[in-house]
Amino acid sequence: MRVTTSAGAFEASAIAGTRAIMIALNCDEAACKGLLGFAFQRARGAGRPEFLRSLKVFEAVEPNPDTEHGEYFTDKFPIQSFLWSDYTAEPGTTYHFEVIPVFGDPTAPELRDAEKLAFTVTTEKEDDGQHGIWFNRGAIASQAYARKFKNHKPTEAEMDNPKDEHTVWLSRGLLEACLDYIDTTKKSEALRACIYEFTYAPIIEAFKAKIDDGFDVRLIVHDDKKGKNRKAMKAAGLDVKAEHNGEPVVIWRTRPPIPHNKFIIKLDGDAPQEVWTGSTNITPSGFLGQSNVGHLVHDSDVAEQYLKYWTILSDNPTGKPAKEGVAEISPYPPALVKPGSQTCIFSPRQTASMLNWYADRMSDATSSIMFTAAFNVAADFIEPLARDRDFLRFVLKEKPPTADERKALKGDRDLQISFGAVLGAEFKVVDGKLVAKRKVKEFPLDRWFLKEELTRDEGNIFFIHTKYLLIDPLSDDPLICTGSANFSEGSLTTNDENMILIRGSTRVADIYMTEFDRLFRHFYFRDVANDVASKRKKGEKPEKVFLDPDDRWMESYFKPGGFKSRRREMFFSIPASNWTVNAATHSDDEPVRPPKKKKAAKAVAKKAKTKTAKKKTTKKTAKAASAKKAKAKTTKIKKVAKAKVKKAKTKTTKAKKAKTKKSKTKKSKAKSKR
Repeated sequence: MRVTTSAGAFEASAIAGTRAIMIALNCDEAACKGLLGFAFQRARGAGRPEFLRSLKVFEAVEPNPDTEHGEYFTDKFPIQSFLWSDYTAEPGTTYHFEVIPVFGDPTAPELRDAEKLAFTVTTEKEDDGQHGIWFNRGAIASQAYARKFKNHKPTEAEMDNPKDEHTVWLSRGLLEACLDYIDTTKKSEALRACIYEFTYAPIIEAFKAKIDDGFDVRLIVHDDKKGKNRKAMKAAGLDVKAEHNGEPVVIWRTRPPIPHNKFIIKLDGDAPQEVWTGSTNITPSGFLGQSNVGHLVHDSDVAEQYLKYWTILSDNPTGKPAKEGVAEISPYPPALVKPGSQTCIFSPRQTASMLNWYADRMSDATSSIMFTAAFNVAADFIEPLARDRDFLRFVLKEKPPTADERKALKGDRDLQISFGAVLGAEFKVVDGKLVAKRKVKEFPLDRWFLKEELTRDEGNIFFIHTKYLLIDPLSDDPLICTGSANFSEGSLTTNDENMILIRGSTRVADIYMTEFDRLFRHFYFRDVANDVASKRKKGEKPEKVFLDPDDRWMESYFKPGGFKSRRREMFFSIPASNWTVNAATHSDDEPVRPPKKKKAAKAVAKKAKTKTAKKKTTKKTAKAASAKKAKAKTTKIKKVAKAKVKKAKTKTTKAKKAKTKKSKTKKSKAKSKR
């Protein structure tokens, strides 16, 4: 839901998702001279309005704030930002907000009621009968968790309990929605699923309950090399050899190496009705750790496409037949997909031409781009993201940009990148694993924030696991691309993957946009704070962090071309034309992608050959060393044995000599007696 209002020189634009409400503010620079910030007052439904909490204070008023027990509110300590979000909102709930400009002196703030911005906004339902959308918390390291649960690391038993308070808080409705989708299946209905990682007990047990009750359930499950899926299914008591009407319940997917799907189709009899998809792996971290989305599409045409795809994969095909089957049901889409359409994109594909399609849509954008990348940014996306353009582009990544990415993407300050981080800590991720972690010395926010820990300590993804692209999400005709694929060549040409291109749904865009903004700003703040702290000169004390006592905080919000200035303007100057105008000029022909450079291929082959040779050399060296060691040991044993023999021989010789001498002495004595 979107609402705008104005009062005097001030204006507000509110965008409500399901559990987050973004409130953007604006005014003329001259009109806000002396502005200390904004007081926020909120009432839920017909409830009593209350001023909301503030995390910062004026030093002159509260020089030693109590971070854990202090109660500070925005009427006395206003928000010094033109963008604020409410992350405590509940789905399908009406809220009345009043945003009041605050002037005067920190010790005696003046709330200007004459310029009060008042508006009512209703958050979106999680499921409106067309799209059901659930984002988990996705912020493992957070002040809210630290404050609420004292950084308690959830136990396995707690994570396996859907009603446990830690699980409920971290899941944020995602786990409950998936369980409800399975549990509400009727006897007349059937379930068909494709699952990459299948180790989370509550979901396995939900499927098992339906299978045991004789429901028509068939699961295509990745037969991973380490056997984690088999082990988890066995632990839950799910019979992997069970059959329904003569067909196996579990179909093992042994190829490709990454059958990355996570979708569940629900059929009414033989007719597909809806599909659960998104980025959430069926693992504890998928639901409770890394950021993920579960997206339920109530559309029989979309469900039918997914069933066709499921049927292709149910034969466990190799690459060639899989690609041929996908090509028939999921052709290259037109540049301008139909209004209100939902286009399915499946993998593996013959080529990675969809990267061209996504890059073209980025080029077509006119007001904003929001993009999540769990791994690297595809080379095809560098130009449309880095090109100097008059609007903001946001990239949210799991890990810091690589050196090549930084070099390629640093050209335009309207491109902003945020990535996963722990507040006040430096850590390195090597080969997808957290290998080092230490506290930033003299961190400037120590007195403001509680100590927090990263509760998940294993796996490849800790922070950002979602895979979606938003083109002009603030426009009246946005494009949302969401699913399981990581926007990479491998995900398109090798993996089993699924994506949906959704055009024109402002409701879907608002939910995705508010969640993107929540995580982007959460980690952007951490990135900046950690970077500033790490660059501080040795022995230099950090600056105190308090609210500015005057209007100097606004300087960055009115700096021409600056990021915060652009962000303030973004919500109030949306172009009349959006991406659709530019897309209409593109050809619908699938582009021919150039083959991979031989040099690169040779380099990969050489690297692999070197690695193999290194392994062989290592084995040979180890074998030689082992043989040498064994030979040395044998030689030593022989020497010891020889020494023993020699010693024994010497002893015998001495004994013989002694005996002879004794005999001679005896004879000599006998002769003397005669």
